[in-house]
Amino acid sequence: MNSVKICIPVCAERAEELIRQVQRAEELADVIELRFDCLAPSEIQRVAKELRPSSKTFLFTFRPKEQGGRRELNLDERLKFWDLIFRTCKFPFLVDIEWDARLLLAVDPNKVQRIVSFHDFGGVPDDLDMLWSGISELSKSQDIIKIAVRAEDITDSIQVWKLLEKARGAGRQVIPIAMGEVGKWTRILGPAHGAYLTYAPLDVGKATADGQIAAKELIETFRVRELDANTRLYGIIGDPVSSSYSPYIHNPAFASAGINACFVPLQVKDLDAFVSRMVKRETREVEINFSGFSVTMPHKQAIMRHLDDIDPTAAAIGAVNTVKIEDEKLVGYNTDAHGFVTPLKAYYGDLDRVRVAILGAGGAARASVFALKQENADVTVYVRDRDRAEAFAHDLDVPVNQIGDTSVGDFEIVINCTPVGMRGAREKESLLTADELTNTKFVYDLVTRFDDTPLIIEAKKAGVPAIGGTEMLIAQGAKQFEIWTGRQAPLDLIKESVSARMDQ
Repeated sequence: MNSVKICIPVCAERAEELIRQVQRAEELADVIELRFDCLAPSEIQRVAKELRPSSKTFLFTFRPKEQGGRRELNLDERLKFWDLIFRTCKFPFLVDIEWDARLLLAVDPNKVQRIVSFHDFGGVPDDLDMLWSGISELSKSQDIIKIAVRAEDITDSIQVWKLLEKARGAGRQVIPIAMGEVGKWTRILGPAHGAYLTYAPLDVGKATADGQIAAKELIETFRVRELDANTRLYGIIGDPVSSSYSPYIHNPAFASAGINACFVPLQVKDLDAFVSRMVKRETREVEINFSGFSVTMPHKQAIMRHLDDIDPTAAAIGAVNTVKIEDEKLVGYNTDAHGFVTPLKAYYGDLDRVRVAILGAGGAARASVFALKQENADVTVYVRDRDRAEAFAHDLDVPVNQIGDTSVGDFEIVINCTPVGMRGAREKESLLTADELTNTKFVYDLVTRFDDTPLIIEAKKAGVPAIGGTEMLIAQGAKQFEIWTGRQAPLDLIKESVSARMDQ
């Protein structure tokens, strides 16, 4: 166990609701942050008077809107608030104050533990080092420095992560946060590497800042209380990764096997910069103990140029979805083919000479075509983008047509390998209608959703059996676990974990 502190922020407009949230937070939190800026002005004094000491540490925050608060607050209002708090609350607590000179002078560090905070929602400042120096000089040595800045790509978080090293060198406590989806890894791993605390809301969807992970999930799925500086790190690299179920496959599997490892989301837009600045030994700027990756769209082919070796199956497919790092060497594999064909054969049976239409020409389509040809199926690929068709047809020796040019009605199996139907701009679309599927015998949509995809809905209207991408997700993830650890994956546990996540 590490010395992690999980801080649960509570935010409500009325006093009764805030107190109820405090009582719920006491079950999971080490620190409970009361966001007084969420309260209606008339409720602030009531909470200050009615609040009673807890077995958990209270952190009081009254944040102005420009620093991430819930309403406009001028300096005088903030000073009056702190005067009220110090006159009313007679038990120990932490305070979070913005690094404003007058505010710092008003809150005596000899009487209360202070978190001196800075937030930038526009990005990572170019002068982050100077900002650190400025806050360090303005604050007292016993103050905890919090710097939270918004990251747009994962490499933006490098300078934020380096604040941990700066703090160790200066003998200071720090809370470094890269806000947003791309910074989630800093929230998960920070405490194991010296961050004073990490913030986590009580409930999914109730974050007080972008990128926060619900407390129960942080504790049970990512096991933040068990991580340390030697924890091996795995993650899914792609863009986007917010809806990925991979953490709910691998983290329970690592825990079940007693392996000191953690799997985190790694939203990567610039793959070359990520590999160069965060992974490759000769060029990386941080030491994070990466041991492997799951690779998803749009990087399954681009990752290949960064690898030291590629498994023959992945080379034949022309796409990599799994990277194992061993002795600083990056080796690529493809478990999509295995993950794809295993449930298909279980539901449909023998694929010999079965006519199959594949929709899409990305990494998943490549793996699917490869697996089907291994089973001697008769495959035709349909694409939206003509520019990709030539290379795909050449590499995998299959006929390629444009979606809409010819009907897929004569195929026995139709497989969607495109992101159409995935959460996002096209989540309500289907590439085919029920009328177009009338003569089809089976539909397989590789999009992973907790509910039926639009294509599966159309298949059911046509009376055609169909399965979604969850089956493939679990099978390919289990194979990844075996590659990384050399152990059999706990399939029943993985299915239970993914199912629970989908029900949320």
